[in-house]
Amino acid sequence: MKINPYIQVQQLYNTKKVGETKKTNSVGRTDNVVISSIGREIQVAKQAVANAPDIREDVVAPIKTAVKNGTYEVSEESFADKLWKIAGEA
Repeated sequence: MKINPYIQVQQLYNTKKVGETKKTNSVGRTDNVVISSIGREIQVAKQAVANAPDIREDVVAPIKTAVKNGTYEVSEESFADKLWKIAGEA
C-alpha cells in the first residue's frame, strides 16, 4: 500500500472552498488604526537603531591609532576576567 502524504495535506486545505465575495455597503463606515504609546516608542527605537552607524568611529579611532603606534596595552587581569566570564557563559 502506497500512501501519498501530499494528497492527505491537500485534502486538509480543500475542506472549505472560498465562495463568491459579496459586495457590502460601506457607507458611513471607516477603518481606523490607533497605535499605542508603546508601539510609537518601539517605532522610535527601531528608527534610532536603523540610523545608528554599525561602527562607532569615535570609540574605534583612538584604539586603532594606539595599535598602529604600538602603544595599545591590555590589562592582563581585565583580559583574564573577561575571558573567565565568557567561558562561564558557554
